[in-house]
This record gives sequence, C-alpha cells and structure tokens, in this order.
Amino acid sequence: MTIKDIARKAGVSVSTVSRALNGHPDVSEALRKKILEIVRAEHYVPNSSARDLVLQESDTIGLIVRGIGNPFFTELIPLIEEAIVRSGYTPFVEQIATGADEIRAGAALARSKKLRGLIFLGGRFDYTEEDVAVLSVPFVCCSYTNSFGTLPETSYSSVSIDDEKTAALAVTTLTERGHKRIAVILDTMEDHSISELRYRGYLSALRDAGIEPDPALVVETNAFTMPEAYRGIRRLAASGTEFTAVFSISDSMAVAAIRALVDAGKRVPEDCSVIAIDGIPFTEYTVPVLTTLVQPTRTMAERSVSTLIGVIEGRGKHRHLLLETGLRTGGSVRPRTV
Repeated sequence: MTIKDIARKAGVSVSTVSRALNGHPDVSEALRKKILEIVRAEHYVPNSSARDLVLQESDTIGLIVRGIGNPFFTELIPLIEEAIVRSGYTPFVEQIATGADEIRAGAALARSKKLRGLIFLGGRFDYTEEDVAVLSVPFVCCSYTNSFGTLPETSYSSVSIDDEKTAALAVTTLTERGHKRIAVILDTMEDHSISELRYRGYLSALRDAGIEPDPALVVETNAFTMPEAYRGIRRLAASGTEFTAVFSISDSMAVAAIRALVDAGKRVPEDCSVIAIDGIPFTEYTVPVLTTLVQPTRTMAERSVSTLIGVIEGRGKHRHLLLETGLRTGGSVRPRTV
C-alpha cells in the first residue's frame, strides 16, 4: 500500500493525503478523518512522518505577478490564492517588475520550490517554444493570451477576456450615444501586447460606425501608469484638438484621465465622456463613478486554477478560455447632444 493508493481510495490528490498526515490546517476535519480511517484500515505507515513524501511530491503552485502595483492584479491575487487553497494545494506568490522576464522567474521558482505548476498573472503576448523550453511544469496565462506568439495552443493554457472585442464594445457604447470625436489613451499602438489589441478594437468600432480614425486623437503614454496618462490627456486638451469622449484601455489610466480633464477645465461627462476596461472596485467611488467594462475576476481566478490542476492531475487538457465582460453604467458617459 502506497500513498497513491490511499489518495485513490479517498478520492483526493496525493498532496492532500500528505497534508492530512502532517496536520495542515487547510484540510477539513471530515476529510482528515476519512483519510486516517483508510490509513488505519490499510495498515499504511508513512515514511519519516510523511516528510519524505513532501520531498517526493510538492503541493505548491506558483503565482508569478508581472507588474507590481497594478490595481487590477491586486484584486486577482487573493482570489487566485483562495482558489488554490480550496483545491488542496499551497500557493506561493512572487511579484516581479513590469519589464522583468516572467518565464525565467517562473523557471527559477519551479526549481527552488519544486512546483507542480505555474500561473502567470500578466506577461508577454508573444511566447515561442524556445522561450518556454526552460519551464518544467504546466502553466496558465491568467488575464492575457499569446496573441502575437507562435507557441502551440496544446502546450499551455490561458484564461482572459477578448481584449479586441471588449475594446470595440467600449467604443461602440460611445458611438451609439452620438460621439464621433473619440480619443484613445494607451501605452503604445504597436506593443504586441494589451495596448495593441485594445487599439485594434477601438479602430474596428470607429470604422463600423462610419467614423474615420484621426491620429491626432491617439494618446500614447509609453508607460502603463497614471502619471503618464494624466500628462497625456493634459497634452491632448492643450493641443486644441476637438474631442467629446475618451476611451482608456484601463480603469487606472481612466481615473488619471478624468483628473486631467477636470484640471484642464472640462466637466465629466458634460463636456467629455470617459469609458474604460477593468472594473476595479475603487472606481465605483470616483466622482463621477467610472463607466467601464468589468472583467469577471473571480471566474478568471477560479478557471485559471481549475484548468491548471486538471492538467497537473491528468484529468484535463490545456485549454483557452475567453470570458465575457459586463458594462457597469457608472456616470462618466453621457450622450452627445450637440
């Protein structure tokens, strides 16, 4: 009788049996009792109080967060940790800078912590097979996809929204309310990342509405930060370029844009409407409340974890999920009346 036999009889993972034998508090009393009854019935004797089992098979899942201080990630991190613990595994979180290499960081963490798998929260959109060859464990891209890469879809998983489609929905919300001079604020137009995808959606929605895109209405910040978003909108307002609405690729940049508009003497939404994507909770308390396309963070976290564990335990295959957003009406968008 081995620990794998005990796990099979109990209908749980090997790591759960190991934690039950070691007295981990994240195993319920009912489940612990069930496992111990099977252990006694089968006369199973753990090696070295199960410490050897821990060395043989870790129960840890790594979470690499690329982008320290991103408020959208701040909301997702505890949800992912919670889902990992509920699934009988132990989370280990490591945060890295926006420009850092998440794949290298994940590979190093996988070796040092004997990880079972990895979740990348934020990362590049252009992986190749050579890039991920250093990874020895399965992984999930959470909140982004490999849209610009060549990595075979069967070799990894992803859980995200459709960035291009969601951006188009945001801009269509404005065009349906009579807005034609719609500015967009983003990092860069061709970054092979989230900015480029959402910029494509912006262009698509304008053209579907019969509006010719105007390069003068594109505000590139070259940084995904609130200070740069503020400065970008102040430059646009000072340029004399006419616009009645702003589409921001993120909530945090939209909050900075609203402040910039107010400081430039414009009222939101009376003089200029603002819409964004994310649904960060604190934007429910801005004045006015931000109108935004809300990402389903809890579903995103749970699907990322369940997909990864399915691959780890051999119950599932890699898959790619695109989740729907929902419009939070807010108060920052008003129909254009002139």
